[in-house]
Amino acid sequence: MEEDSDSDNNSLASLKQQGSNKKNARSKSMPDSYSDSGSDSHASLKQRSSKKKSKSKSTPNRRSTASEVTPHIPGRSRPLMSPTSVLEEARARLHVFVESKILDGTGGCMYISGVPGTGKTATVHEVIRALNKAYEDGELSQFKYISINGMRLTEPRQAYVQILKQLTGQKATPDHAADLLNKKFTTPGPRKETIVMLADELDLLWTRKQDVMYNLFDWPSQRHARLVVLAVANTMDLPERIMMKRVASRIGLTRMTFQPYTFKQLQEIVVSRMKGLKAFDSDAIQLAARKVAAVSGDARRALDICRRSTEIAEKRSPSKKSNILVGMSHVDAALQEMFSSPKIVAIRGLSNQEKLFLRAIVAEFTRSGLEEAEFSRIYTQHISLCRFEGLTPPTTSQLASICSRLGSIRLLLVEHGRHDLQLRVRLNISQDDILFALKEKTNV
Repeated sequence: MEEDSDSDNNSLASLKQQGSNKKNARSKSMPDSYSDSGSDSHASLKQRSSKKKSKSKSTPNRRSTASEVTPHIPGRSRPLMSPTSVLEEARARLHVFVESKILDGTGGCMYISGVPGTGKTATVHEVIRALNKAYEDGELSQFKYISINGMRLTEPRQAYVQILKQLTGQKATPDHAADLLNKKFTTPGPRKETIVMLADELDLLWTRKQDVMYNLFDWPSQRHARLVVLAVANTMDLPERIMMKRVASRIGLTRMTFQPYTFKQLQEIVVSRMKGLKAFDSDAIQLAARKVAAVSGDARRALDICRRSTEIAEKRSPSKKSNILVGMSHVDAALQEMFSSPKIVAIRGLSNQEKLFLRAIVAEFTRSGLEEAEFSRIYTQHISLCRFEGLTPPTTSQLASICSRLGSIRLLLVEHGRHDLQLRVRLNISQDDILFALKEKTNV
């Protein structure tokens, strides 16, 4: 919601509009720990970039692909939280990391981790827009920006196909694309422009051979690559989990970690959207913030709840839209509605062992850092939970039947045509919703 809105009515409408797109509700990053191999200050980078300014001006006057691939994200033009030295330094570190690689003509990889809804991807977009503007102003060499998203790929190795297509326009099979990309990034050639790649939802690019993730981490370290990879995932130690520690150490990742928002931080985020307005009762904001902080710390979820609360308040008082105060009853109704979706209701109606199986999946995803697991791994987690809860463990066939049933009601996505221990399983509902449903009411 814009801070300069003229009335409470405008603020409510603005909040509803912003809530229509979850990506627009992503909040500023709150990293609590990060390291950066590029220790140059902004001043030194400016000095270095000025030396290349004349050279940059001589290049063809066209925009880098950053502006084409990364559209402006509404609601992100100002910080959702009060500026702090930690936030400013975090954004500067990410900016300096990428800018220094472009200026030096070198490659590198930054691994950006944290739970969903903490602003990882949106922060990358902000930095790319700033770098794109620096190029347009003649302060930075030309670079090419591309992005892939694990959630939008039919299977992990399609990442090769998408990367090659964005770089060259060429179409190829996954194997052929992988060969062409490997050759491009490992062999010397004419001076190339730096490629900046966002690899989002990295958790979903897992394969048994681990080749996709390994290449994304390894290519930037090649001498002639001039490739900067910004890898975004939910798990802090994913690189160590998919590669031997020795290999992970050799690649030398720079890291940035985003922690879940606390109750106070979520409260500040919502209040900042309502600054100077009286559309929300303070107790109502606290209720929404506390509920979300207890489950996930996802700022997008908190803003969604506030948006829905606004709609409920307007519906209950259609003749007073310009003078509505959203109260605790509206937020409570929004909470009940949001967490009473058919899938959450279905979870609450499951048997103890079925609920335990969902807990086992979440536990395995947390352990592996991936969003997919083999049945055998989930079975191991399930047996451990049964022992912990003092329950009799089911047989393999019994658990397979549970898995099949949960797939039939679309709580799970189960690999088609397989019925063995290597059967691959994904969730068809967010982990937050599962944890909320089991936390609110469970017999397990």
